Amino acid sequence: MLLDTPSLYFRAFFGIPESIKAPDGSPVNAVRGLIDMIATLVRQHSPTGLVATMDADWRPAFRVAAIPTYKAHRVAHGDTEVVPDALVPQIAVIEEVLDALGIARLESPGYEADDVIGTLTHRAPGAVDIVTGDRDLFQLVDDARPVRVLYTVRGIRNLQVVDEAFVTAKYGIPGRSYADFATLRGDPSDGLPGVSGVGEKTAAALITRFGSLQALIEALDAGVTEGFPAGSRTKLAAARDYLDAAPAVVAVAPDAPLPDADLTLPAKPRDPEALVRLADRYGLDGPLNRLLDVLNG
Repeated sequence: MLLDTPSLYFRAFFGIPESIKAPDGSPVNAVRGLIDMIATLVRQHSPTGLVATMDADWRPAFRVAAIPTYKAHRVAHGDTEVVPDALVPQIAVIEEVLDALGIARLESPGYEADDVIGTLTHRAPGAVDIVTGDRDLFQLVDDARPVRVLYTVRGIRNLQVVDEAFVTAKYGIPGRSYADFATLRGDPSDGLPGVSGVGEKTAAALITRFGSLQALIEALDAGVTEGFPAGSRTKLAAARDYLDAAPAVVAVAPDAPLPDADLTLPAKPRDPEALVRLADRYGLDGPLNRLLDVLNG
């Protein structure tokens, strides 16, 4: 089980009142929420391995070089991400808690958590469940292995299982074509413009007709006119430079450099003394005991 940790702690932060505080008055709503999320996930899905993936770089240089607008609307001062003030100090606490528990926490310099997930999925010898609220990771679903996304749009206790059949039913495209579809459609939440004038229906029709973005580009360059919905060929030709640059931005990396780590679900804390200190300092006894009970079981 691969956790898109930033997606989960943002969800916890906005889903749990900031009035949930540590004994010293500091906010711990995201910390407590994430711990309870992990307990629920482990109890319901019983993974043999668990990885909390992190953003070493939330806006990688290689993506910005290809598409300068990539996440540009979320930049605060300098090149830092807009993060609520009450969440910022909680991220370090989350990392300390994960390390004391012995839950593998992986990141890769110059890459996002999505890329760590893509790399671990590529390496995994068997079934993988990816827990995220980010549709970008739909591109990894693969029924043959299987690789599924447990999508948090309806909450941790009511996860939407996303497989190839779901992608096809939802978007009208082949189940493993989400990246190509998203490249054409664009994604305003990531500053990805897409092809101007090409919406979901046209993008789906193009990918279904040609089979892949690469085949579509080859047909475009070869002067093929058949198979293009009305007016779309002109729009695609006008966006030719974008179509060259965008795939490297949309695709999650399959080869981000990662350190060796034990990905096994821990049955007991790696550092019990550190965990006790964290529980006392931040008032985490309740959620940590719930998680430890699940891990021990």
